[in-house]
Amino acid sequence: MTDKTGVTGAGDLTGPAGVADAADVTGAAGVAGAVDVTGAAGVTGAAGGAGDLGQERLRRWRLVLGGDAADGTGRALTGRDAAMDAALAALYGKGDRPQGRGARDRSAGLGASAPSVARWLGDIRTYFPSSVVQVMQRDAIDRLGLSALLLEPEMLEAVEADVHLVGTLLSLNKAMPETTKETARAVVRKVVEDLEKRLATRTRATLSGALDRSARISRPRHHDIDWNRTIAANLKHYLPEYRTIVPERLIGYGRASQSVKKEVVLCIDQSGSMAASVVYASVFGAVLASMRSISTRLVVFDTAVVDLTDQLDDPVDVLFGTQLGGGTDINRALAYCQSQITRPAETVVVLISDLYEGGIRDEMLKRVAAMQASGVQFVTLLALSDEGAPAYDREHAAALAALGSPAFACTPDLFPEVMAAAIEKRPLPVPATA
Repeated sequence: MTDKTGVTGAGDLTGPAGVADAADVTGAAGVAGAVDVTGAAGVTGAAGGAGDLGQERLRRWRLVLGGDAADGTGRALTGRDAAMDAALAALYGKGDRPQGRGARDRSAGLGASAPSVARWLGDIRTYFPSSVVQVMQRDAIDRLGLSALLLEPEMLEAVEADVHLVGTLLSLNKAMPETTKETARAVVRKVVEDLEKRLATRTRATLSGALDRSARISRPRHHDIDWNRTIAANLKHYLPEYRTIVPERLIGYGRASQSVKKEVVLCIDQSGSMAASVVYASVFGAVLASMRSISTRLVVFDTAVVDLTDQLDDPVDVLFGTQLGGGTDINRALAYCQSQITRPAETVVVLISDLYEGGIRDEMLKRVAAMQASGVQFVTLLALSDEGAPAYDREHAAALAALGSPAFACTPDLFPEVMAAAIEKRPLPVPATA
């Protein structure tokens, strides 16, 4: 009866009408999911009859509602349930509303005490699975202003590391004391290494295949023949009496060599909203740089432009070389990228940005058009993350689409396919929801 993923199971016990209401009452996207996993955290479900099922429903509603005096459910919490409720209440509990904030923003009971936060972090790791812990940590940072506590090594050692935490640490980089920096780097390195394990093998395999296919040869060996293209090129030589095609011209895949076949420029907006994209792009940049047949350049920008190509052998160095926040000058960044292109017909430029241009809009569009006219494959990604597109400038996105560069959000799992399509100069696999 329970959902051990902690994300989708609220409706199983609360009834069809209860799911959206439960999420609304909690005031945060992760809390209803957090309560879902209470079954996984120690209660196996209520299979003993209608009475037991009703009590389990009341128990879960009590945890979701989080009020005093059983909050109208008639169900008091004890033991482990009471401890879980206290952990949820510390973050989402009712209190005086801060001035000037939305109806769902509520003060809570963690305060600014490092020891109390450390205890709370330990509690949520005890009672909830990793996916829910990450949601609650993120909410604690956003809702309670606990970013400053991440400057303490003890806090960093206690948190559950993920991409969003890395983004927060990067935004605090300049304010981080020396005593914390090594711990922060260790946290970031762990996340980066996990991402590389997940993404590197498939990325290399996909792009190696694309590079081979893009290097067509006219005198291939038998096992290198591209039969689909060969048949299409020789349809005029069809002999109906023999019901066959005479392949006068063979088209084959070229074999990968150690020489550089393609050049890739990753141009990354490092404004605050692009934090997750910066993390993923840095990892992909390091993976691409490890492929001898691809020359990779990584450029980050706000109102200034920084070339981090010489640090691509270590994506952690790349990330700590960024400075999240600030303004945006896409035109200036593209001007720099354009100046670095030596083989336009063999170059792919990937702009990762929400397109809120603080520079010269018309110049930016002219620059994109000029690169495309010279043979550059230009790709525009509104985000490179699992969350989808953030707020973005729709007018600029439409203008780029009119130039033949549709702007869309891309998940890390889709990114290798996008790059493969760009390398082979075929239509990009734009998601249907873009």
